[in-house]
Amino acid sequence: MDLEVPTPTMFELAAAFLQAAITLGLAGLFAFLYRRYGKPYFAWFSLAWLLYVLRLVAISSFLLSQNWLWLYWHQVVTGWTALALLWAALVFSQQLPWRPRYLVLVLFPPLWSYIAIYRMDNFLLAATPAVAFLSIATWWTGWAFLRYHRRVGSVAAASLALALLLWGIHHLDYPFLRARGAWNPWGYYLDLVFVLAMGAGILLLVLEDLERGLEALSAVSGRLQTGGPEHEIIGPLLASTLALPGVRGSAMYTVAAGTYTHGAGVCATWAGAAPGGAAAHAIHRTVASARPEVGRGDDGDRVFAYAAALPVLRGDHVAGALLIVGDARDPFAALDTRFLVALGQQVGAALENADLDRRLEARTAELERLATRMIHQHEHERRRLSRELHDETAQVFAALKLELGLVRERAGTEHSPRLDRALELIDAGIRSIRNVTNDLRPSLLDELGLIPALRALVRDFGARGHLAVRFTPPASLPPLSEMAELALFRALQEALANAARHADASDVHVGIAARDGAVHLDVTDNGRGLPTGRTLEALERDGHMGLAGMRERIVGLGGTVVVTAAPTGGVHVRVRVPAGKEQDT
Repeated sequence: MDLEVPTPTMFELAAAFLQAAITLGLAGLFAFLYRRYGKPYFAWFSLAWLLYVLRLVAISSFLLSQNWLWLYWHQVVTGWTALALLWAALVFSQQLPWRPRYLVLVLFPPLWSYIAIYRMDNFLLAATPAVAFLSIATWWTGWAFLRYHRRVGSVAAASLALALLLWGIHHLDYPFLRARGAWNPWGYYLDLVFVLAMGAGILLLVLEDLERGLEALSAVSGRLQTGGPEHEIIGPLLASTLALPGVRGSAMYTVAAGTYTHGAGVCATWAGAAPGGAAAHAIHRTVASARPEVGRGDDGDRVFAYAAALPVLRGDHVAGALLIVGDARDPFAALDTRFLVALGQQVGAALENADLDRRLEARTAELERLATRMIHQHEHERRRLSRELHDETAQVFAALKLELGLVRERAGTEHSPRLDRALELIDAGIRSIRNVTNDLRPSLLDELGLIPALRALVRDFGARGHLAVRFTPPASLPPLSEMAELALFRALQEALANAARHADASDVHVGIAARDGAVHLDVTDNGRGLPTGRTLEALERDGHMGLAGMRERIVGLGGTVVVTAAPTGGVHVRVRVPAGKEQDT
């Protein structure tokens, strides 16, 4: 039997089917987003649009059958759709938990729809409470998005609030227009516009949130790449999380300490405190599951809209948690859990590197102290040997020379040549001892100061060999410690020795000057230069222990040694030592 459907009803059904098809697509889209990201508000949005489709099925069935049961279910599902949209918005914007008293709102649509359809004859009196309920729920949903916009500055949330305000006003025309056959099918098309505006607004909101979250967490990731001590990593890291939507503060919790170690924002004073309340539950769940945990709650006496914990992984175990608190909602938005876990691994790796850097710095400082102590002991031993050679061996040679001089005066002429030769050998021995004692510990450095000692060293090198050494000292130098003066003397001694022994140089220029709070010694020769591609460290590894000793002395005083090719083709040695007396320890 053919069913004849009036033309106006056909137009209304066509509009309803079009709206149902588009709304079903939105439901599928949000179901996909829920499966992809696991966020509960995506599931609620999907359920709301499915209910909206069922509402359209119910009204279409009523139009075809005129069975009042379908009209009843249309009214019930319409109310539930509005509540589902409201609940999805509240879960999204406020992380609102379910409470049993909310069941009253869920029961209102079926109860009032039964009364209105089966027990009341006055249409306007029956429809007004249902329409008011629908508009209030819609406006409440808009208020949730407007509140979110005011807290995090979301343009998409503001547009959703405006669309819901207009949609709520549109609901009010139902008793006067659509229920009386007017405004059909245009009312469906207007509803379709609002459905599309809602779907687009929510997608834009998610994309906006995703962009903000990725931008903030990318900044966090960038901070982790800089390296450095732990406090230089954690401080900027926590500050970067404050850019996430609605975040008021963040803190770093470590399992080993059992407390927060750092804080930022409203959590700046939490260092040293143990977690409490919902924050403690979120942290403990994160440590146990190694997954991000988000919950609505507090930290002891401090109440927040949410407390989110991100696991900090070192290797295959959870070493701590990054806690984020705020007054809007889940700060991780649509960010993938795998992304957040990877970020936690990066945080843990950065902290592990910081710990390794700290231990390496401690070990390096210990080695530098050991090297400095060895240099001090070395210099002490050289001074002792120099004093013994000068005070004992040299004096023995001097006494021997005096005795031989007396013997020569009394000996005959036949012994004079041999005695003269013996006196010459003694003079050579005394000169040799004097040179050795001067190399071991330059007496001029103790007696006259650095510049005269350097000038004497330059003169001696020029007199010993074929080197032409030019020295351009300043009138004075700032005060230097005894070890700094000795280090500069030894550096020049080693540089001149290398120029004479290894460089085949004929000309050396020595300059010393004070600038920028330090004393700079420059030694430039015209020799054959450095081997191609060789650095100071490479030369030290090749066995140039004099360069290694020079660098250890200077670095131990907080200075630097740089060996480069000179413009003349030779070698340029640059030594920098901080001025002041504080280097002696």
